[in-house]
Amino acid sequence: MAALKVTQVKSTIGNKRPARESVRSLGLKRINDSVVVEDNAVNRGYIRTATHLLSVVPADAADTADSGK
Repeated sequence: MAALKVTQVKSTIGNKRPARESVRSLGLKRINDSVVVEDNAVNRGYIRTATHLLSVVPADAADTADSGK
C-alpha cells in the first residue's frame, strides 16, 4: 500500500480545534516532526483539514531524497 510522509511545518497555536486535533491524530507533536502514514481516506481527511500546517510528499520520494544526505 502507498504511504505518505507528513511533516508539520507551522505551529498549531491560534488555529481552530479541528486542525489542531487532525495534526495530533496524525502523530505529529511539534514543528519539523515527521511521520509516515498509510495513504487512505482517513489520513487524507486529516491532511485536508490542516493543509496550511503540513507538508506532504509520497514516502518513496521522501526516502530517495533523504538518502543523498
